[in-house]
Amino acid sequence: MTETTTSGAPPRAPEFRLASDLLHGLREDLITDAFAFRPLPPKRTDGPLMRRLPQRIRRRSAYLPHAVVVGVALFVLLLASTSSDYGWGPAHLVVGLMAAAPVLMTLARPVGAFWAALLGTMVLSLADAGTDIWPRSPGAFVMYLFVVTVVAMRTRPRAAGWMWLVTLLAGLVIPVVTGLGEPESVVPMAFLLAVSLLVVTVRNVRREAAQEVSAQQEVTAVERDRRTLLEERTTIARELHDVVAHHMSVVAIQAEAAPYRVKDAPPELEAAFATIRENAVAALTELRRVLGVVRSAEYEAPDAPQPTLASLEGLLANVREAGLNVEKTVTGAVRELPQGVELSAYRIIQEALSNTLRHAPGAAAEVEVSYVLGGLGIRVVNGKPTGDVRPSPGAGHGIAGMRERVAMLEGEMTAGSTEAGGYEVAVFIPVRGRQEPARDTAQAPA
Repeated sequence: MTETTTSGAPPRAPEFRLASDLLHGLREDLITDAFAFRPLPPKRTDGPLMRRLPQRIRRRSAYLPHAVVVGVALFVLLLASTSSDYGWGPAHLVVGLMAAAPVLMTLARPVGAFWAALLGTMVLSLADAGTDIWPRSPGAFVMYLFVVTVVAMRTRPRAAGWMWLVTLLAGLVIPVVTGLGEPESVVPMAFLLAVSLLVVTVRNVRREAAQEVSAQQEVTAVERDRRTLLEERTTIARELHDVVAHHMSVVAIQAEAAPYRVKDAPPELEAAFATIRENAVAALTELRRVLGVVRSAEYEAPDAPQPTLASLEGLLANVREAGLNVEKTVTGAVRELPQGVELSAYRIIQEALSNTLRHAPGAAAEVEVSYVLGGLGIRVVNGKPTGDVRPSPGAGHGIAGMRERVAMLEGEMTAGSTEAGGYEVAVFIPVRGRQEPARDTAQAPA
């Protein structure tokens, strides 16, 4: 299949495109903005080993890589100066600085440091023929190996391959052009540099993979929490829909039947009841339309009424049969609360006891329900796990669901571990308006 171009020019061969891509990669990695200012950032100090150090030493350890670079620069300066053929003097200092400068450049301009190291290696090789290994200067050998390794650590893995190829090409061409040494003299440098760059590349790839995994885990955790909240809100909306729909249906029916219960009802009263019924039916229709959106396709409204605090004994009996030793205490004047409050209170206690069964096997639990003047207080606390059964891991979805219910009712909630090793959930749900007592007061534990 022949490749065509929109300009009408003949198609390029695959070899030409490959060479063009390679040259583009070389230009992007080692030529474009080669001397851009990129300071070496401080080292992270939140590792497991660094956290053991005193705070004062820990702060200074962040600049340990900078100190290592400066120390190597001083070592290279001394090595290049003492091994040169110029003896002691100004030339001696120039040779040392020429070897140390690329090392220091890795702190601020890493790619530029590579080209400076390559140029300095060529000059020092001509000035010093101390060995038969390219580069022929011992100071240049150490300098070049260190600079390329540091630059590879600070750039992308592809740049390490380009630096190795440039080094191999320079080591083969320079001895032939200058007539000093043999092309094979680059083999030791090429081998050591390949091993160093391989180690650095593996380290960089592993670090990038770990960063990607960590970022993906954070995104997944955020999405999971968001999905949990949406699912809990959907459940709350379904339950409240059933509660509100029931009451609105009762209002509509009573408004329709009320005129027939009043003898010789005036037309104004009949019109008022008709208006009440029409508004109730309209509100019920709108409620079903809006909240019906959150229903899943397989959701079916429960036949039985939604549970309230009056159904709490049945819940406690079920968890006791599951092996949880639970005690209930009711304080205050027991009264009938709004059905949404009673339903949410029942669900919160249910979820707290379910968490106890999952995460604290063998522990006992206490449920306290307090009817106070301004609302309803709930406290569910369990002891530490006992026995050989391992707790089931959890993702915190139950706590998130409870918080969502409490926030919907403008209440307050705290949840956390106790000093005894257990867990406590405390909730207060405000109830506006005065509620008359409807059930008997009970303070004794059940």
